[in-house]
Amino acid sequence: MIKPAELIDIQGATGLSLAARRLYNRLLANAFGPDMGFEGRDFCIPLSELRGTHAGNERISDSIEALMKTVVIVRGIDGRTTRVQLLGGNDMVDSERRHGMLTYSFDKRLAPLLRESVVFAKLELAALQAFGTKYGLALYEALSRRVRLHHVFHEDFEVDAFRNLLGVPEGKLPSFGNLRQKAIDPAISEVVKLAPFSCTIEPSEHVGRKVTKVRLRWWVKSVDEMKTQWEARKEQQAELFPAALPEALIESAEV
Repeated sequence: MIKPAELIDIQGATGLSLAARRLYNRLLANAFGPDMGFEGRDFCIPLSELRGTHAGNERISDSIEALMKTVVIVRGIDGRTTRVQLLGGNDMVDSERRHGMLTYSFDKRLAPLLRESVVFAKLELAALQAFGTKYGLALYEALSRRVRLHHVFHEDFEVDAFRNLLGVPEGKLPSFGNLRQKAIDPAISEVVKLAPFSCTIEPSEHVGRKVTKVRLRWWVKSVDEMKTQWEARKEQQAELFPAALPEALIESAEV
């Protein structure tokens, strides 16, 4: 899928669950195209594509309501600050459980951001579905928009800003030790296992004994590393993978 960069580095989405983040990515992927950025457009997707392994629609409903209640701050590349709901009005029809449909829309202030976005992150849907923690998924998304930048291989973050990037709720994991053990290390582990790139996150600035900044480093994996990873993942999720590593991924690693 293609996800606008403005919807990756956002503030205010720390309360969203992994299920809600996955569902939102599915909705974006389904809507992507010429009509995505125009105000007032409705998009439709079968509920069967949103359920995953669950038979009912309760989790879908919970995630939709969480997205509608989430107001995020989007920082544009032109310095603009926009506050917007992640998901607009929608209708869910489930008179026949196997053929239910969700019709949804985006907030009128979100539509122009989607239309005008000039930086995109390429996200692999199979990988998105494989992530088991919201911190791992958030780190994967953040790295996806950075890993192809030329001559840029790291970025420094204030600790509070990095907590927000990972989606750590306010007041949770207050010490850096807890943050590292419960959020950073598990996120890195998932990214290394599932993504075509690797990363490290280390303290880069201290005030006394307190960590105030961290440095995120990233690099693209070698072709051999990606082939080994591909085979391991295919054994676990055979229905999601073609028979061989896509040529596009091999070419990406060789660039």
